[in-house]
Amino acid sequence: MQQLLLRIDRFNTLVGHAFAWTVVLLTLVITWEVFSRYVLNSPHAWVFDATYMLYGTLFMMAGAYTLAASGHVRGDVLYGFFRPRTQATLDLILYFVFFIPGVLALCWAGWDFASESWVINEHSSVSADGPPIYPFKAIIPLAGASLMLQGVVEILRCIICIRQGEWPSRVRDVEEVDVEKLRHMVHADLPEQAPAGSAK
Repeated sequence: MQQLLLRIDRFNTLVGHAFAWTVVLLTLVITWEVFSRYVLNSPHAWVFDATYMLYGTLFMMAGAYTLAASGHVRGDVLYGFFRPRTQATLDLILYFVFFIPGVLALCWAGWDFASESWVINEHSSVSADGPPIYPFKAIIPLAGASLMLQGVVEILRCIICIRQGEWPSRVRDVEEVDVEKLRHMVHADLPEQAPAGSAK
């Protein structure tokens, strides 16, 4: 069971890493538009559409990856003091009360939006001769499905934790570094220096 959970973690981590490259594409598009607008005096109407589609794609497809890394915002004021079983029980309740209904609604509505958009060959109405947005809308149910898959993994983790009393392992990835912890690590590795003016 644990191997299956870790495989799904790895899959969603891989998807998250792949879609993270949209940041590079987004940066290039914006840089080109700024150069084109202010240096060449030739702005492009499609850039606004492209930027919100790239940005939206990044955030939607990062949802499952962030859940796999346990990186979503959490009210840690009290949660961190609870025992793992209590944490898992609370998480399990919240997954069934909020997560599953919300993500199912996202998948359902997203499928309707995407299928209708593909049928009518929808283009953006924000700018004249706007780019097609049906590929962007297709990301909505796809993101919902990957989020639901990772949610099932997290629910199974909660059940395992309730039974065993400790959280099962998860795939580790790059994490934010606590500044104080980093400072301590850096200073711990440096040799101690003699105070200024002391004898050598």
